[in-house]
Amino acid sequence: MTLNLSQLHQEMRACRLCYETGHDIVPGAVFSSGTRPWVMLIGQAPGVTEVTAKRPFNASSGRRLFEWLGEAGWDEDTFRQTQYMTAVTKCYPGKSNSGKGDRVPTTAEQALCRPFLRQEIALVKPRLIILVGKLAISLLYPKSARLKEIVGTAVYFPPTIDAHPLDLTHRHGQQITQVQDNPHGRYVVPLPHPSGASLWPNKPANKALIGRALDLLSHLREQMSNEQ
Repeated sequence: MTLNLSQLHQEMRACRLCYETGHDIVPGAVFSSGTRPWVMLIGQAPGVTEVTAKRPFNASSGRRLFEWLGEAGWDEDTFRQTQYMTAVTKCYPGKSNSGKGDRVPTTAEQALCRPFLRQEIALVKPRLIILVGKLAISLLYPKSARLKEIVGTAVYFPPTIDAHPLDLTHRHGQQITQVQDNPHGRYVVPLPHPSGASLWPNKPANKALIGRALDLLSHLREQMSNEQ
């Protein structure tokens, strides 16, 4: 049976697969669906404040993320109200064993949650996918990919490629540094994780790469907004 988006959301909220399998998570899917989404932003997993507020990127990471998106022309309220925000895994994975930061979801947890992400993408049909952080970036790029080599670029998939995005890699598309007038197809733009615990975005050379990524997003926002 094919679900609609509302039915999928009900299943996501009710899911206890990871918890019942013994993974140390806090059950309760965290995502948000705007009124007319053509952008899907995919993060790693919700944090401790997100699981309470039931709102993606609710805390300090969200402040930095929306500072970036603001530079691309999206104000936070409008983005949240209109676009789609989700994550590789939907439930809070708990603190890491080191006590510093949150635990990275295991490969097994990612596999259990992957059908939900596949269905979200299939139902939303986003024209633009923003991958935030290494775990989300690894959906398209190899784990060995270095942020400095991909942040500041986008991948364009023409409409002739009709495979599901999670069945593709960056090599199936065209890696670009400038947006051209492509009225159809899909773009994927990677961003580093906006966590304050990450020092990567603070380095001047990396700030320049983030600036290039935001320029790409700005042009895509202008181009695609006119098509909606």
